Amino acid sequence: MEIKRVEKNNIVCAVVQSNDVVISDPQSALEVLMTANYEIGTNKIVIDKKLVAEDFFILSTGLAGEILQKYINYGGRIAIFGDYSRYTSKPLHDFMYESNKGKDVFFAATESEAIDKLTC
Repeated sequence: MEIKRVEKNNIVCAVVQSNDVVISDPQSALEVLMTANYEIGTNKIVIDKKLVAEDFFILSTGLAGEILQKYINYGGRIAIFGDYSRYTSKPLHDFMYESNKGKDVFFAATESEAIDKLTC
């Protein structure tokens, strides 16, 4: 895993890059957040959905709730970007829609859009 520092509007984000899934459970999600905080000094995480375990997007597993609760408890903010068109779950779409109306968790189509969500 590599973390790239991106600054926009005087706000720093950590863009996570890897060839492998880096968020597979609450502990690995917390490790990403702590690594970004230690290496770059930010709690704002931008990550490609390919780097997040597929179970995250199956709401009935509870994984999304556990991971996002960890982030909120530790003051983290996260923007996950990628193509969500293959997901047909109405609860997932509703969850993503409601998340995007908040201030801590965002779902975006592109990395650039994800960065914008965390830096506006």
